[in-house]
Amino acid sequence: MGAFLWVVAQCYLPGKGFTYFVMFGEKQSGRYLPELKAINYYALDDSYGYDAQYYAQMAMRPHLADPELAQAVDSLPYRARRILFCWTAWLASGGDPVRALHVYAVQNVAAWLLLAWLLLRWFPPGGGWQNFLRWAGVMFSFGLCFSVRGALVDGPSLLLIAAGLALAEMGRPWLSAAILGVSGLGKETNILAGSGLALPGENTWRAWLRFGLQVMVVVLPLGLWLAFVTMRVGMATEMGERNFDLPFHAYAVKWQAAAAQFGQEGLGSVAKWNLLSQVALTVQFLFFALRLRWREAWWRVGASYAVLMMFLGDAVWEGYPGAASRVLLPMLLAFNILVPRGRRWWLVLLLGNLSVVVSPDLLKPPAQVSFQVEGPRALGMIEKSGRTVEAIFDAGWYQQERSLWEYWRWARGSAGFTIRNPQPFAIAAEVKFGLRSNDVRHVRVWLGDRMVWEGSTSTKLQSVNVSTILPPGDQIWRLETSEPPVPPGSGKEQLRQLTFSLRDLVITLKERAPAGP
Repeated sequence: MGAFLWVVAQCYLPGKGFTYFVMFGEKQSGRYLPELKAINYYALDDSYGYDAQYYAQMAMRPHLADPELAQAVDSLPYRARRILFCWTAWLASGGDPVRALHVYAVQNVAAWLLLAWLLLRWFPPGGGWQNFLRWAGVMFSFGLCFSVRGALVDGPSLLLIAAGLALAEMGRPWLSAAILGVSGLGKETNILAGSGLALPGENTWRAWLRFGLQVMVVVLPLGLWLAFVTMRVGMATEMGERNFDLPFHAYAVKWQAAAAQFGQEGLGSVAKWNLLSQVALTVQFLFFALRLRWREAWWRVGASYAVLMMFLGDAVWEGYPGAASRVLLPMLLAFNILVPRGRRWWLVLLLGNLSVVVSPDLLKPPAQVSFQVEGPRALGMIEKSGRTVEAIFDAGWYQQERSLWEYWRWARGSAGFTIRNPQPFAIAAEVKFGLRSNDVRHVRVWLGDRMVWEGSTSTKLQSVNVSTILPPGDQIWRLETSEPPVPPGSGKEQLRQLTFSLRDLVITLKERAPAGP
């Protein structure tokens, strides 16, 4: 749990909070809500983003009749079906749109921690390494980590399903049904967990009537909500059509596509992660298909999702990271609870949890750290909007890179960056960075039309330190070299032409200052 929180902490960005998790897409920014456009948030460059960008905006304005919300969300009738965790974020924020966004971004983290505690009911710490493996197999599964990384509804949904089944085991069938019914407002497939309701203990009409009413408690909230959404904003006809298919058709296509990609690209391909996830899901499915246990509540839950797996369509299986692992999270939890103990089952347990191997590739912190801003918070950030002093790199640079002790960007020729000051006043600042190249070359550093540094670079780090006044708005920096890029090298540099690297850029803010050059 400490390792998980450490990874989460790396995803916090000053002025942007944990909006890295929401996966906003830069190409979608024009349609976003005005409240979102007015603040600082993390957006994926040259991307259309992912699903949570729509649910986060629904959390900011959970009013389905809002015309601006309909413009901001790709398909409001489809997304509105999963309103629960938009409501919880809005309520926790007291109705403040900006706070609701930040609450929504970390709901999965809170759900992860609560689920980690709840699973100790089935995997207590005193149970040895097998209990730890089963617990970690769920908590660090690809599906659950994907939900955290993408601020999706699957992680909180699994928490509610586990809570509902725990209440059923404790002899609280009505409360169990109520929790599972509420979970259906988070995701439609959650009501499949209603198969885990306690079966009647006696074969009487009263017992079966009571059970039937409990089933109604599970399905009724979703049914009523879907009817309301349809009346309010219409039916979702343009989305979700590819979510289902003939039995095993899309599953087989996924195997074929992943194997073909792996054959072409080898171990460096993401296809290896897709293949490992496919193996894990297949083992889980076979466990429920070949080992019938109708009277066991968790078996009924796992089997229900195993049947769902058969009918999942291309939209759920395709691409990387595919959605199947998170859609089928309840099957994974049921699998880990039910796999018998003992050496005979070790291999089954390990193969069914193979997606844990994939998760570190998904939980990488943002690599966008190409600069740091130091100094008083009041100078560097506008609290109301969250906008901060920042450096923006032009197209002359490759993607940012980092190690444990430094960060840098390589240039493909001459290149520049802009320091943006969002404040209405000028700021006295010191700009410091290092320059390094794989050959000896001449570099000039320009601040606007004034040259502020000139020298030679090589494999030895060359330090540059410039005192300046940052005016409100943009300040343009340019780094020029007359020598051509070095030829491709070996290893990871073989496809890149390089001139110099800008390393450890630090902007230190001193004090307010009159506007100047």
